[in-house]
Amino acid sequence: MTNFGKIDDFGTLIEPATLKIQRLLPGPIERVWSYLTEDEFLSKWLASAGMELKVGAPFEFVWRNDTLTNPPGNKPAGFGGEHRMQSKITALEPLRRLAFTWVGSGDVSFELEPSGDQVLLTIIHRRLADRSNLLSVSTGWHAHIDILTGRISGIEPEPFWNNWARLKDAYGRKIPA
Repeated sequence: MTNFGKIDDFGTLIEPATLKIQRLLPGPIERVWSYLTEDEFLSKWLASAGMELKVGAPFEFVWRNDTLTNPPGNKPAGFGGEHRMQSKITALEPLRRLAFTWVGSGDVSFELEPSGDQVLLTIIHRRLADRSNLLSVSTGWHAHIDILTGRISGIEPEPFWNNWARLKDAYGRKIPA
C-alpha cells in the first residue's frame, strides 16, 4: 500500500529564514501540476489566483480558508473570511518548477519530481522575517498541503481550521524561540 503524503510530517528550516516542506503525491505529474497552476484545482486546497503562466506575470492570491473543507472547523479569532496577497511569477518550467514572490512575505517555489507512480512535491518558502512569520507560514503550508494530499488522493481532509490549530501548537514547539 502506498503511503501518500509522508516524507517528513513537518516542514523543516533549511536556513534560519527558509522553510522546506515535502510530500509524496499520487501521479501523474500532469495532474499535480494542474493542482499548482489551474484555479479550478488550486482554489480547492490553497487559494484562487488566476495566474498567467509566464515569468514576470503579476497575479493575486485570494484565500478563502472557510471554503476548503466542509465543515471548515473552528476558526480562531482574528481571521477574516478572505485574505489577499499580490504576487508575481519569477520562474517557470512547466511540469517541473513554479516560483513566485509574495509582496512582503518572501519567495515561494514549487518543485515536482517523478518518483515511480508518485510525484515528490517540494515547497521552499524563503525570506521569512521572524519567528512569528515562520510559525504562521509553517502552519499554513502544512495545513494546506494536508488538504492537497487529501484532494489529490481522493480522501476527504479533516476540517481546515481544526487541523490548523493543532499544527500551530505543534510548530510552536518545534520552531526555536
